[in-house]
Amino acid sequence: APTAYVTIGRCLPERLQPRMLAMLSTAWVVPGILGPSLAAVVGELAGWRWVFLGLIPLLAVAGGLALNALRHVPAAARPAAGDEPRSRGDLRRLGAALAAAAGAGLLVDRLGAVDPLVLVAGAVLGIAILLPAYRWLTPPGTLRLAEGVPAAVFLRGLMTFSFFAADAYIALLLQTWRGTPLALTGVVFTVTTIAWTLGTWLQARRIDHFGPRRFVALGFACIAVGGLLTLPVVAGAPPELTIVTWAIPGIGMGFMFSAVTLVVLRGVEETEQGSASSSLQLSDILGTVLGTWVAGAFIAAGTRPGPEGLG
Repeated sequence: APTAYVTIGRCLPERLQPRMLAMLSTAWVVPGILGPSLAAVVGELAGWRWVFLGLIPLLAVAGGLALNALRHVPAAARPAAGDEPRSRGDLRRLGAALAAAAGAGLLVDRLGAVDPLVLVAGAVLGIAILLPAYRWLTPPGTLRLAEGVPAAVFLRGLMTFSFFAADAYIALLLQTWRGTPLALTGVVFTVTTIAWTLGTWLQARRIDHFGPRRFVALGFACIAVGGLLTLPVVAGAPPELTIVTWAIPGIGMGFMFSAVTLVVLRGVEETEQGSASSSLQLSDILGTVLGTWVAGAFIAAGTRPGPEGLG
């Protein structure tokens, strides 16, 4: 993702950047329509491993096309004389990245602990390792939501946390809890993907008129409303409702996901686009991982048998 963002920032004028980011979302549509249903069929007929093995030829073709095109992306201007040597900065960044990975790994591992003392101690230690590394790898002021690029970087993580904390367990809700067929899960994810892409295109057409702030606020509202409307399915409402209710968070993600990318690309110099895009991706991944694991910890605690289960 950072490579794609930097390429857009260096090769396209600002007026075309929102459309190109919308094109990236559109590239998810065909796989989003065909992929879940096709994966369900392959999984039932040949086994789930073949779902992953079948991707290898597609990755080889797509990777070759991308590498050939990226040869034409212009290099950024060299940093001014006297700046920190690149190799030293890269080594520090690598060390901070490893520390962030270790802290996040420890945190999510301890979230599943049965003993409350082990859970709390492991989570505190994981956060103590993760936060300084995250602060070092992101623009100054990110944790304070400083205006502009720092706030955009932080909000990317908050939005992926909010969305994927629930999205990762939609299949569990439908198939395990409600006993629906695989095909319904495929339809839900397909419709959500289309909604995400639709939101991205609507945002691309109007972001220069309304600005990113409104789209981000509207996106978070959509996630909240969609989550609330999906709750009755847990309590016994027809599971088919999820096709509509979970499309609302999808369109919300479309509204705000590319909006913060534009804020980052337009808010830094060309030489900083790679670093800023990497910070954006770091928040993206951490939000997804932590959201999925925090929600999973609640589910695990709720379904744990015996007196240790929360119900």
